[in-house]
Amino acid sequence: MMIGLGVEELSFEKLMVNNNSSGGGCKMGGGGVIREWKDIPMELLLRIVTLVDDQTVIVASGVCSGWRDAISWGLTHLSLSWCKRNMNNLVLALAPKFTKLQVLSLRQDLPQLQDNGVETIAIHCHELQDLDLSKSFKLTDRSLYALAHGCPNLTKLNISGCSAFSDTAVAYLAERCRKLRVLNLCGCVKAATDKALKAIGYYCNRLQTVNLGWCDKVGDEGVMSLAYGCPDLRALDLCGCVLITDESVIALANNCPHLRSLGLYFCQNITDRAMYSLAQSRVKNKHEIWASMKKNRYEDEGLMNLNISQCTALTPPAVQAVCEAFPALHTCPGRHSLIISGCLNLTSVHCACSVQAHRARVLHPAH
Repeated sequence: MMIGLGVEELSFEKLMVNNNSSGGGCKMGGGGVIREWKDIPMELLLRIVTLVDDQTVIVASGVCSGWRDAISWGLTHLSLSWCKRNMNNLVLALAPKFTKLQVLSLRQDLPQLQDNGVETIAIHCHELQDLDLSKSFKLTDRSLYALAHGCPNLTKLNISGCSAFSDTAVAYLAERCRKLRVLNLCGCVKAATDKALKAIGYYCNRLQTVNLGWCDKVGDEGVMSLAYGCPDLRALDLCGCVLITDESVIALANNCPHLRSLGLYFCQNITDRAMYSLAQSRVKNKHEIWASMKKNRYEDEGLMNLNISQCTALTPPAVQAVCEAFPALHTCPGRHSLIISGCLNLTSVHCACSVQAHRARVLHPAH
C-alpha cells in the first residue's frame, strides 16, 4: 500500500493525541515520551517507512541525522523509476546513504543514468541482489565492470535496451556474478552474442530465466551453451533470434527438464524436428513426472507457454504432438498459452480442452 506524506503526518498526529495529558508528548508503551519527530523509535520509524512511497522515504531521510541513519540501515527496497529528471544526481546522492539496498529499480523512460551513477552503486551497495537498469541507453561497459566487482551477490539483473554494452563486458560480469537467476538482455544486440552466452552458460549455472528477445546475433552455439550449462532453466525468450535452428530447441529439450516457457517468435529456421524433440522430451521425463505426482507436486508440468508465431515452416502434426504432450498448453479462448499467430497452416491445432468443448457442442447442441 502506497500512501503520501500527509498520511504519515496524520499518523504522527495520532501519536500526539494525548499530548495535553502526558506533559506535551505521547507516552509510549516502554515509558518514553515522543515530543518531536526525531523522538520516534527506530522500530516505529522503519514501520512507517514500509507504508509510504519511495519519494517520501527519501524526504524522510533528510529530516535529521537520526532518521537518515535509521533509514539507511533499514531500507532494502527502493525504486527511482518515478524520477523523470536528474536521476543520476539522485543516485549519486543516495547510494552512499542507502548501503543496505537489496532491490533497486532505475528503469527510465528517457535515458538519464550515467556510468558514474552505477559505479557509485557498486562502491556502496554490496548487498544488492536485484537491479533494474533497463533503457539506460547512456551506460557503457564501465557500468558492467563496476557491478562485476562491487555487486557479486546479484541474482536478478535487467539491462534490456542497454544497447552500448559489449559481449566482452557481459562475459566479464557473468564470471563474477555467479548467483544470477534472472537475466534480461532483451534488445542488447551487441552484448548478447554466442561469446557472451558461452560465458553465461559456464559460470551462471543457477540461471532460471533468460530473455534474449531481438538479439539477432544469438546462434545455436550460444543457446546450446545455456542448455548444457543451466539445467534449471525455466523460461527462455528467443523471440527474434533469427539465426537459431532446430539444434537449439533440441538441446533445450534434452537438457532443461524444468523448462516452462519458450519464446520462438519469428525464428523461421525452426522446423518440425524441433517440435518432435520437445514432445519426445516429455516422454523421456515421464518417470520424473510420475514421481512428482506421487509427491503431490505440480511444478513439474512441462511446457506451459510456447510462442511459435511466424514459425512458418511448422506443420500441424508436429505442433499437435507438442500440444498433446504438454496438457498445460492451450489454444482455447481466454487461455492462449500456445501462441501460433501468423501461422495460417496451424489453425487445425487444438488443445485437449478445446477438442472436448467441440465434442460437447456436437453431442449437445444448443436449442
